[in-house]
Amino acid sequence: MDEIPEAVISVKVLPKSSRDEIIGMEEGICKVKIKAPPVDGKANKALIKVLAKEFNLPKKSIEIISGWTSRLKRVRISGLTQKDLTSLVSRLTS
Repeated sequence: MDEIPEAVISVKVLPKSSRDEIIGMEEGICKVKIKAPPVDGKANKALIKVLAKEFNLPKKSIEIISGWTSRLKRVRISGLTQKDLTSLVSRLTS
């Protein structure tokens, strides 16, 4: 049985933005604008939705592993290797 690849990325969330989008990488941290406010987990849910859509993966493949109440989060993404993830983020933000 093959192992499902997974990658971990650091994400800085910018809540209450004008739209949902990945805006780039800065010092190894992926910056993501989210329309939702950081209240009652709304920004976290929106982050998972945005990443799943941008990476063309189901939402269940995206898991916040640390930073639930912080703007800086660590996110595990199942279905992508670290190399694929880095390449994909670079293409989305260039």
